[in-house]
Amino acid sequence: METIHQTPMMKQYFSIKADYPDAFLFYRLGDFYELFFEDAQIVAKELELTLTAKNGKNAEHPIPMCGVPHHSAAIYIEQLIEKGFNVAICEQMEDPKATKGLVKREVIQVITPGTYMAALGEKENRYLLSVVNVAGRFGIARGDVTTGESWLTTLPSREAVLREVEGLVPSEIIVDDAELADHLSSLGIPLSVQTERLASSLSSGARDEAQVSAFELLFAYLTRTQKRALDHLQPAVAYEVEAHMQLDANTARNLELFRSARSGERKGSLLALLDETTTAMGGRLLKRWLEQPLYTEQAIRERQDAVENLVDDFMLRDQLREQLRHVYDIERLVAKVGYGTANARDLVQLRNTLERIPAVRELLANVTATRLHHIDATLDTFDALSERLQAALVETPPISIKEGGMIRSGYSTELDELLEAKANGKTWIANLEQQERLATGIKSLKIGYNRVFGYYLEVTKANARLLEEGRYERKQTLTNAERYVTPELKEKEALILGAEEKSCTLEYDLFVTLREEVKQETKPLQQLARSLSELDVLLALAIVAEKRDYVRPTTSNNVQIDCGRHPVIETVLPRGEYVANDLTLDDTRRMLLITGPNMSGKSTYMRQFALIAILHQIGSFVPAEAAELPLFDRIFTRIGAADDLVSGQSTFMVEMTETRQAVTEATAHSLILLDEIGRGTSTYDGMALAQAIVEYIAATIGAKTLFSTHYHELTVLEDTIPALENVHVRAIERDGRVVFLHEVHPGRADKSYGIHVAELADLPPDLIERARTILSELETEPKPTRAAVEQPAPAEPVAQLSLFETEDDIKRQLLDLDLLAMNPIEAMQALYALQQSAKKE
Repeated sequence: METIHQTPMMKQYFSIKADYPDAFLFYRLGDFYELFFEDAQIVAKELELTLTAKNGKNAEHPIPMCGVPHHSAAIYIEQLIEKGFNVAICEQMEDPKATKGLVKREVIQVITPGTYMAALGEKENRYLLSVVNVAGRFGIARGDVTTGESWLTTLPSREAVLREVEGLVPSEIIVDDAELADHLSSLGIPLSVQTERLASSLSSGARDEAQVSAFELLFAYLTRTQKRALDHLQPAVAYEVEAHMQLDANTARNLELFRSARSGERKGSLLALLDETTTAMGGRLLKRWLEQPLYTEQAIRERQDAVENLVDDFMLRDQLREQLRHVYDIERLVAKVGYGTANARDLVQLRNTLERIPAVRELLANVTATRLHHIDATLDTFDALSERLQAALVETPPISIKEGGMIRSGYSTELDELLEAKANGKTWIANLEQQERLATGIKSLKIGYNRVFGYYLEVTKANARLLEEGRYERKQTLTNAERYVTPELKEKEALILGAEEKSCTLEYDLFVTLREEVKQETKPLQQLARSLSELDVLLALAIVAEKRDYVRPTTSNNVQIDCGRHPVIETVLPRGEYVANDLTLDDTRRMLLITGPNMSGKSTYMRQFALIAILHQIGSFVPAEAAELPLFDRIFTRIGAADDLVSGQSTFMVEMTETRQAVTEATAHSLILLDEIGRGTSTYDGMALAQAIVEYIAATIGAKTLFSTHYHELTVLEDTIPALENVHVRAIERDGRVVFLHEVHPGRADKSYGIHVAELADLPPDLIERARTILSELETEPKPTRAAVEQPAPAEPVAQLSLFETEDDIKRQLLDLDLLAMNPIEAMQALYALQQSAKKE
């Protein structure tokens, strides 16, 4: 290996890089961050940078190298983080000008996808999540370093962990063993394994050892990577998954809670519809409410009372909203203060926010709702801090905190004196320029400044001959001009630059002191943020309720929705055109079997029920004329069909997997929505499965269920399952074409209108006509009557397509069935096959 690999600088590089093998090392060299070897090769490719070599590309052992300017490094770092990489920032810890030999360097921060301080979006959390296994119990700690919030929970199984993590969509996962890492790797989220833990009083709210261990793992990772005080971290909040309505990632996707299924964008989702929040922190809280709807009637009622209070008082609602428009993101401002990265503009935003609190408190003085009273009681006005910030900072400070211009006149006598000296010096220079122009007769003479030569007098070469010999001392010759200095100018320069340097240093010191004062108020400011966030969300729900004509639902054991509407779909139709429908379920009528043509609105009817239930349990009003709803512990959905290509699962396998989750995990307090189960396989298989699933839910689970199907044969189940009732979505034929009425009525559909739907899709007319002919032939074929089926078998064997050739064979197969070893679905499948064979006999 060449000698250059063993230079002091490269030895230093290798020593530092050895401690950060999983991160790109941004090694500071002057005004650039440089990367070497494999780091350089990968980063150059990922960021499309020029790859060079430190000792020349033609050397025997070239050192690959690329770099980015330090002042614009944040842009490049963000790109790497969003691609899932880690970046270690290695800074020069000494001034190169004042250091002999090699400059000391250290890594001051490791930036990872879960610890990057730049937010995913104003109204999005950036979660770092840790998972540990403690004696078969899985602790989860979830934190957002950009806000300081963290939450803890415990789950009983790896499958439950997988579902919880998938629903939370963290930016990064930390685990304590390779087996867990392998289990979670299928999610495609950046993942690290570490065993180091660090105790912290912030985990005092943990409810068991697994939660404590998970938080200690998370805290150790943050401490190791961030390498600074984490004073903005808030005490972790423990929660029980069972204390909320559980919504897995599949249900969230099917119901389009956070993203539109069609576009993948926020627009078109329930969250986008509800998000009338005016603050970023309110937007994040609203999303968390949707992620974890309540499962406690008292808490739901308290939110509803607050929403109703705000709905009924337009003036209060409007005035509070106006105040919140001027509230900034306190959570993230406080986090920047804790990190030491807040600038003067951040503190001005905090000051402007605090100035709004007295008005908010005054508006809340006469509210009646308990939650609004609680919010009012927790709003500290921070009078002293607000006055301090007002006295210290100018209205529009610069972004930099090291170049002055931040502090108001009158805040510091010493600073005022320095600024006056600097201002007077510049006035003296301006006067000198005018004097010299008059004395020399050169109107173009000017006084300039640069960091290399300081202040100078500049005269064009054409005018230089007009100068009196010896009047100025020549300093620099340019192409078209000469630059000069005088003893008086250099003396004044020293005064001005000395005052400027001292004033900038003093301003920086004053600002840092002020920032530390704000830091001392971290916990109270975070409480203020929580209170304002909740107020913002309640206001948003009230605004949506008033704008969309929602009503307050009541909590009951039954379901009675009068003229219910889909909250999102109704907004894209002209007002009043959405067809509202009723829905009734109770202890004797727990299941609806929904038939009707495709595109008629069966899935919409099912989804709107689920969305109304979720709105009820976040404390919102709902889109209906009246609504009575129970508390659901979980919602299971199987709506739509798609292959899972990543896992290698077909449409039908995905369908069965999601159905299994519903029939094995649902309780009598769950809501199950199953749409067109069985369509991914043959008709008989699909029908057998669909019937078995309906019967199993009715007999074993007892959950309130909406089951839509294209198997009209299943409508006979109404005669044998007391808890089931048929309903259908009406459609009529008009001039040979189908017209969807989108109205849900009792009873079964008379036909499926499949060919009419194909015609609406503009399939070729010849194809449509041929389909009608085939359908007519199939419908006119003689069907075996019950009497015919019950007649004795003919003496001579009859050739037929059957699993069994004789009645004895059927009997033998029936006797061979091991019913005790079969689950209900398998038993139904076997029985159905025997029944079909018997009919053919």
